[in-house]
Amino acid sequence: MNLRHKGNDYEDQAEAYLKSAGYRILCRNFRCRAGEIDIIGRDGSYLVFIEVKYRLDESRGLPEEAVDRRKIYRICRTADYYRMVRKVPEDLPCRFDVVCICGKEMKLIKDAFSYCY
Repeated sequence: MNLRHKGNDYEDQAEAYLKSAGYRILCRNFRCRAGEIDIIGRDGSYLVFIEVKYRLDESRGLPEEAVDRRKIYRICRTADYYRMVRKVPEDLPCRFDVVCICGKEMKLIKDAFSYCY
């Protein structure tokens, strides 16, 4: 199984998890020159940009540790582009969440980084 297929499997798991938590999924794998956002959805009144990170175990660190400054910058730039092309109202609150999958464990970090907006 190549990395893209593996990534899709984990994103499928994350999407099911988010739906069970009440999220409405709007888009998956939104891409532009700036980068990619794994999942975009709505949680109540929030437009949420979601990064999915997977680790087999903790031997190489926690999944959330892979979301570094450079990754955050790319996600924020991609979110800006999404908001522009989809004509998202500027007063719509946005949030950045991370779904962490480590082995069989899954957790959601809401508002993982909020300094983009």
